[in-house]
Amino acid sequence: MPEVPVAPTTAEELRAEIVLRYESLSKRLKQIARYVLDEPNDIALETLAVIAARCDVQPSAIIRFAKTFGFEGASQMQRLFRDGLLSNNVALGYSERVRQLNDATSADGAEPADLLAEFVEGNMLALQNLLQTVGKADMRAAVDLIADAQTVHVVGFRRSFPVASYLVYSLLQAGKRAVFIDGVAGLALAQVQAMQPQDLLIAVSYHPYAEETIAVVEAARASGGKVLAISDSLVSPVAKPADLVLQTRESEVRKFRSLSASMCLAQALVINFAFEASRAPAGRSRGSRS
Repeated sequence: MPEVPVAPTTAEELRAEIVLRYESLSKRLKQIARYVLDEPNDIALETLAVIAARCDVQPSAIIRFAKTFGFEGASQMQRLFRDGLLSNNVALGYSERVRQLNDATSADGAEPADLLAEFVEGNMLALQNLLQTVGKADMRAAVDLIADAQTVHVVGFRRSFPVASYLVYSLLQAGKRAVFIDGVAGLALAQVQAMQPQDLLIAVSYHPYAEETIAVVEAARASGGKVLAISDSLVSPVAKPADLVLQTRESEVRKFRSLSASMCLAQALVINFAFEASRAPAGRSRGSRS
């Protein structure tokens, strides 16, 4: 008889198991897996019918997904998120609050000041959500990766380009050796070949994920370097190979996505590193050459 999987006992255990087994899931189950990872509060609060509609699957597929991970049914899986991820008293999931904002502000003929207010409100939601998706342990691990690296290489194309360029600029200002993999003249893969095993690659990418960034991440892993991913999903093509993922989900107002949460996260990472570097004894800072 096939071995029955043991159901995770916490939401974090389930998230880790989903990430571990993601590639082995069917197409339908992958759709559900991404939604469970990206919208934990919706999983906790919404009905099975609503979750199935948002995942674009049948309710029976949600039940099959839960049983794949050892649960007796979907309600048992949902209970994990009610017990764990709702302890912060967030009444609605991030996506639902954004949907409500879009519904409330979608009228035509808005004044310029009204549009500004829409974007401010949307970005406030994204910043609040950042505190839920990036925890204390994640920030600690990310700052340690930066501090321990000999050189930090940064890549981000298309919409992610401003975040990547800011990271390089601010890391250099903080005294950290940093290299911008900008892909000028199509040389992104040639640039990443300079990475050493003691280096770190910070890869920034959001859906739809830039093929250039994915290729750079794969090349960095092949070189033996570590990868810190800043992405909108724990199972994105840049997140799966990474040593650490900082999940960042931006607001979308009138079909335009912002970068406020990503820039806030980038600034917090660099300032944290700078504070720690300033406190390190002279000649003993991590990542410096001996």
